[in-house]
Amino acid sequence: MSVLKEKYKKTVCAKLQEKFSYKNKMLMPQLEKIIINMGIAEPAKDKNALQDCINELTVISGQKPIVTKARKSISNFKLREGTPVGLKVTLRGERMYDFAERLFCLASPRIRDFRGFKRQGDGRGNYTLGLSDQACFLEIDLDKMKRSQGMDISFVTNAKTDLECQELLEGLGLPFVEVQGE
Repeated sequence: MSVLKEKYKKTVCAKLQEKFSYKNKMLMPQLEKIIINMGIAEPAKDKNALQDCINELTVISGQKPIVTKARKSISNFKLREGTPVGLKVTLRGERMYDFAERLFCLASPRIRDFRGFKRQGDGRGNYTLGLSDQACFLEIDLDKMKRSQGMDISFVTNAKTDLECQELLEGLGLPFVEVQGE
């Protein structure tokens, strides 16, 4: 069992139970999946850019990403239907907890001028954060990295409110921005 999952079962559940006073332990919010999404605009110019992004996202996540393609043509963006426009990975189970632990403990402190992530969810108990550069992950070899690429990381939980989601993620170790007065 991963360290983060063990931490969830032993300490985070107790804190959530104390704060929100759930009647049943099945009502307690938990992390269901993590989705990593990387948009790519380079493949139209450089044919190797797609393969480089696939390799980097595979190394970061531990599983091969799905290539997402454009659904329709848009002439102003020089985009044709079926052109690769992004990559997506959905992590569940042990890989999800391993990735979350690496993100919280190792990658976040390596972000330049990092003070924490904003406390804003989507209103349905999920949280998405954006990284402007993949170089913060230790798995990436900076000498072989050809371009800086951003990504969105979505934490999908079964929490009913954003406050429950934030408490869950904060308990797991996601560093949030300190609010004035705390």
